[in-house]
Amino acid sequence: MSETEADDPAPAAHEASEISYDEQFYPARPKRLRPRGRLRDLFALRPKAERVGKPHGDNPAYVNWLVGESMLEDAKTFATQFSGQGSMWQNPFANPDPRAAIEKASVWFTAYPISMITKPNTSFLGTLGDDDLWAAFEAIGIDGLHTGPVKKAGGLVGWDSTPSVDGHFDRVSTQIDDAFGTEEEFRAMCGVAAGHLGMVIDDIVPGHTGKGADFRLAEMKIGDYPGIYHMVEIDPKDWHLLPPVSKGDSVNLDIEAEDQLAKHGYIIGRMQRVIFYEPSVKDTNWSATPPVLGPDGVERRWVYLHYFKEGQPSINWLDPSFAGMRLVIGDALHSLGDLGSGALRLDANGFLGVEKSAEDSPAWSEGHPLSEAANQLIASMVRKVGGFTFQELNLTIDDIQSSAERGADLSYDFVNRPAYHHAVATGDTEFLRLTLNLAVKHGVEPASLVHALQNHDEMTYELVHFETRHAREAFTFRGQELTGHELAVTVRQDLLDHLTGDAAPYNATFTQNGIASTTATIIAASLGLQSITALTPEQGEQIKQAHLVLAMFNALQPGVFALSGWDLCGMLTLERRQVGRLLADGDTRWIHRAAYDLMDYRPHAHESLSKMPRGLSLYGSLPTQ
Repeated sequence: MSETEADDPAPAAHEASEISYDEQFYPARPKRLRPRGRLRDLFALRPKAERVGKPHGDNPAYVNWLVGESMLEDAKTFATQFSGQGSMWQNPFANPDPRAAIEKASVWFTAYPISMITKPNTSFLGTLGDDDLWAAFEAIGIDGLHTGPVKKAGGLVGWDSTPSVDGHFDRVSTQIDDAFGTEEEFRAMCGVAAGHLGMVIDDIVPGHTGKGADFRLAEMKIGDYPGIYHMVEIDPKDWHLLPPVSKGDSVNLDIEAEDQLAKHGYIIGRMQRVIFYEPSVKDTNWSATPPVLGPDGVERRWVYLHYFKEGQPSINWLDPSFAGMRLVIGDALHSLGDLGSGALRLDANGFLGVEKSAEDSPAWSEGHPLSEAANQLIASMVRKVGGFTFQELNLTIDDIQSSAERGADLSYDFVNRPAYHHAVATGDTEFLRLTLNLAVKHGVEPASLVHALQNHDEMTYELVHFETRHAREAFTFRGQELTGHELAVTVRQDLLDHLTGDAAPYNATFTQNGIASTTATIIAASLGLQSITALTPEQGEQIKQAHLVLAMFNALQPGVFALSGWDLCGMLTLERRQVGRLLADGDTRWIHRAAYDLMDYRPHAHESLSKMPRGLSLYGSLPTQ
């Protein structure tokens, strides 16, 4: 080694540059994220397979049609539009930056497609692209629009589509659902938003799909499609372990069948919890298919995992084909690169890893390192193409903090949401102060959270932080020392006592997850109102003032403030008879998803385009207000 070489300093380790997130993304104004559409007319150019013959696995025409409809096939095409492009290396992507995301849009309107009353002869997306609506948004400080899920959802039986089983969160296609509008209307909406210094936020669902073309191809054991899902082929000699499918296209396993299949080495058995648990409807997180014929002439039965409903098969993020990952990333690239969204909501992204545990212990399915790794991949890809992400992750505070270190830029505030509802219901802020302090203790900054009023889901009271990892930890509450589990039981009972039953028959419990209600009806119940059918002007004013207090609590915290059309209009819950058909499967959340009219588009309409009944509005439209 020469003397010169010996004197040369070793290369310095890479250090993060001082350049800001904004400067790196957009050296010049405007600040709003408007990713460039690259995939225009992709669907128009794709040849459509003909519908010929019977919809069976031994019909090549049917199989080809399914492939053409599948999200995995679309993902292959989308990837080619980005691979090898210099633009893929222009944006930093490794670390979340919540404050930079907030600078792009800090006050969000969260839409729900099936509940919005639209302009006459105009689609949902066309209405959201209305310049007058965005002028109203700009005037009241809203600079972000979360559309909610607008791509095709539900399933396929043969050639025919079946409706969504979970409010369009069971996606089956990368294409916009005709019920909500067109891709051109989506792009136009993004342009109008930008003209009012706003941006549009879309959704992807990394945790599951619906039972669309991808799932039907997986059942036939075609190509990489089985690798998309947590699904296991059951040997015919063991079909006696499976219950018969008497109706529909699957049957939920009872606890005995789940146990037997685990002992036979097929599945990993019970999970840490059964979301949407309902006896004899959803006893476990596993369901079985009927015999399905493949192109090879073989009939197969499968058992598949679904954390949520039977129609939402879970995606496998660690299959050798990586088909599930490819499907989800393809969907994200379509929303950002073609439609023009500036950000994406990650739905059900806390359940992306599952692993067998010790004998007689539930499988490790929450807070799993694979979930963190998968979320890092998704969020990094989104940042790489110029967007940001937020996650709706109802896990422990510890898990929210750890998942945010390398994953999404923002997280939904499941820390304090049930706590502020508890404060309103009981008139006591002790539990809210406890959760605020716990968030500080665990390093969850308010600036990293989306602080929301109502959304499409129930007012959750699962209190996962106290019921799982910290169930045996001691907490002081009302002068007593309680375990986390005891504290959760106490808080839940307070909420049930004040907000449901005889105290508030217009609200309803939703399985073991929470209470179906609007913000206005939570307040009405907290005020001791047992009926909302004939509220006086004074009672309406009391509700409004309390609603404003909740808005202030959320909006004055660093981070994003999000509110819905149900909040803006002061909507009440629907009577059960109005949505009786939708309540048949036990999903009571439909009572709080009433149709609303933000701009007096159709003041005499009785329902939305999706047939959701119009609810009673306490505050009126935005122009009225």
